[in-house]
Amino acid sequence: MNLDALFPTSICYGAGAPGAGWTFALPITLPLAVLALIYVVGASRLWRRSSRGRTLRLRQALLFTAGWGVLTAALVSPIHMLGEQVFAAHMIEHELLMAVAAPLLVSACPAAALMWGLPTRFRRILGIAGHANWLKAVWAFATRPIMATIIHGIAIWIWHIPVLFEAALERGVLHYAQHASFFGTGLLFWWVLLPRPGRQHAYGSAVMHLFVTSLHTGLLGVLLLLSPRLWYPENAVGAALWNLSPLEDQQLAGLVMWVPAGLIYGGAALLLAALWIKASGRREAAHAYELV
Repeated sequence: MNLDALFPTSICYGAGAPGAGWTFALPITLPLAVLALIYVVGASRLWRRSSRGRTLRLRQALLFTAGWGVLTAALVSPIHMLGEQVFAAHMIEHELLMAVAAPLLVSACPAAALMWGLPTRFRRILGIAGHANWLKAVWAFATRPIMATIIHGIAIWIWHIPVLFEAALERGVLHYAQHASFFGTGLLFWWVLLPRPGRQHAYGSAVMHLFVTSLHTGLLGVLLLLSPRLWYPENAVGAALWNLSPLEDQQLAGLVMWVPAGLIYGGAALLLAALWIKASGRREAAHAYELV
């Protein structure tokens, strides 16, 4: 079976600049549509079952909608098709997946709504599978902050090896695998590091791992920016669409990875540091009160 036939890199429609159409390949649009449907069904069921916490659920629904919208924009809008010809557009698409859509979806805490959106039989199957000892061990290992950071970092660096990056441009199944690994490890990374209701959060560790991630992704961006040679010639064939030379296209892509993406990781680290200070102040105030 030809997997590339099942996973085409692009099925595009639309007018405008060459290669600027919308992508409607079923392996992209179908999962997005199913995800949205399951969430809407589950969130509606939770909304009807109880009037408590509706403000929180509404905020979570807005975050999920924003995350799903960014994910859809990255994979379906002209950004995706341009990304196959303009390296800077490709980099924007990757950063939208990893640094924007992933943290928004994680912040939405969608697990309850997604579970309630599934048929009862599926929920039972997932519940049974979730109690498997080997699965719990793998999950406990992968969700250690240092492991989530390493896994996400490996996905970023390994797919930027020139031979793998250009192979993903040429073969649809590898293209999908690249995006899935960026987005999937991004979800894991942000799920481990962002605070969630109902668990004690290690703010200091999260700040450190966000800082480390901003450093190594920034380093990759700087290497792309300063390199005197093209890393991915095949991804620069359409650089003229943005009035860029192939090398300028690569430099712009490196700048996108270094500055905007670095600001997101760094901004998240600063936000968690502020929450850490606030939580420490509350603990000290409570301790002082107990001593009085």
